[in-house]
Amino acid sequence: MDQITLRIPVTVKSKVTQELKDKILNETAQILTDIDREMQNLEFQAKRMMAEQAKLDAQGLISLRAQVEEQKQRLANAKEKATSDHAQAEQLEIGSEISQGQLEQTVTVKVGDDLNKLMGMEILLEDGKIITFRQ
Repeated sequence: MDQITLRIPVTVKSKVTQELKDKILNETAQILTDIDREMQNLEFQAKRMMAEQAKLDAQGLISLRAQVEEQKQRLANAKEKATSDHAQAEQLEIGSEISQGQLEQTVTVKVGDDLNKLMGMEILLEDGKIITFRQ
């Protein structure tokens, strides 16, 4: 066997522009709004369900209350993360680079190839368009 095909990671980065920064801020603000709406909805439904359960049996009420508290905690954690993400987005500097994730590249390597040169490949985007490839 003289060659083998591999899938190697390629990091995708974006150059921060005002457009990208605004997009990220809008997305995180929308997430925060959605979480707040979900929290209000949970409160409303929890009160109604607890009132109904209290009429049926107290044991079920304890279980229901635990489920509601667990859901509230999950939403609180999500809100904390979204708030942190929004604060980080506000601090982004125009012209800086941020990681947008990873893709995979399929390459065929042969005996004697330098694998280190293939690893660490990056794609740099500006407003969604590829501006350069880096190694």
